Amino acid sequence: PVTDGSRELHSLCAQLEFLLQFDLKEKRSFFGQRKDYWDFLCQGLARRRQEHEGIRFVTSLDKLKTPVGRGRAFLRYCLVHRQLAESLQLCLLDPESLCEWYYARSPFLSPQRRAEILGSLYELDGVTFHLAL
Repeated sequence: PVTDGSRELHSLCAQLEFLLQFDLKEKRSFFGQRKDYWDFLCQGLARRRQEHEGIRFVTSLDKLKTPVGRGRAFLRYCLVHRQLAESLQLCLLDPESLCEWYYARSPFLSPQRRAEILGSLYELDGVTFHLAL
């Protein structure tokens, strides 16, 4: 199993975060806080499901104060529970939402790149992750 001490895990998480932040439009909350990929994921999952367990889990963690911290915790939760590909795919189903959150250079706006990314993420479902959540 992959654990917190794995160098590959840190590289994977950094690449996932880079991908989710690449060409992300700058948005602000009502109170002026910058929104991040966490907000994109919350919105995308809220449109598709009643409630995602990972979102509920992350929002219950009082120590997490920033959208980036919540996003990182959500990625780790999804890796442990083998839900990353499915969760991201649900967020990527709505082209209007994608255009609302991402500029044209985002790989998520290219059907071919999106399929390649999701294919790779579905392969991760076969890997066991034992991470501290």
